[in-house]
Amino acid sequence: MALAIGVAGLILALHTARPAAASAGNAAVLPVPTGRWAAAPGASDGPDVARPVSLEIPVIGVRTRLIRLGLTASGTLAVPPTASVAGWYTGSPRPGATGAAVIVGHIDSVSGPGIFFRLRTLRPGELIYIRRADHTLAVFRVTAVRTYLKTHFPTNAVYGAVPDAQLRLITCGGTFDYATGHYLSNVIVFATLRTRG
Repeated sequence: MALAIGVAGLILALHTARPAAASAGNAAVLPVPTGRWAAAPGASDGPDVARPVSLEIPVIGVRTRLIRLGLTASGTLAVPPTASVAGWYTGSPRPGATGAAVIVGHIDSVSGPGIFFRLRTLRPGELIYIRRADHTLAVFRVTAVRTYLKTHFPTNAVYGAVPDAQLRLITCGGTFDYATGHYLSNVIVFATLRTRG
């Protein structure tokens, strides 16, 4: 399944004519979420990790509920129906469980910037907060932000097995192709679970 999802990258644009304006102004920095931080995952806690309900990235002004995403009839990863929310791919681990949890969102739409419009501006060391149904926070530290052509989508790096709790945030980016109405690349944020202590 992972190969079908990643072979051509993710098509996350909701528009068919033009990209959103290059600048949507400065992002309002949000306050850091408060709550009990999640512990590092144990050997058998995968199914017991509470489901994700919201995502916050204070440094780029992102705050969104998380919807659940599966696969389309053609075996590709479904995308959020609007540009204002992000979605967790339910075929990936729950954020904070061992493995790479995958969350996707749109960069823009015909009406303007999407929830992940500023994703490409994240830097290593910055924090991503995922609130779960049990009110705990799975806090991830960005390790890398990369842009890949959709024709060279790094399927194994995104969906492959990892030994600890990790996170992948994905949106479109790079050059916009006016002929097809889609971006040619994907922006992928790689992050690892951070625990207090």
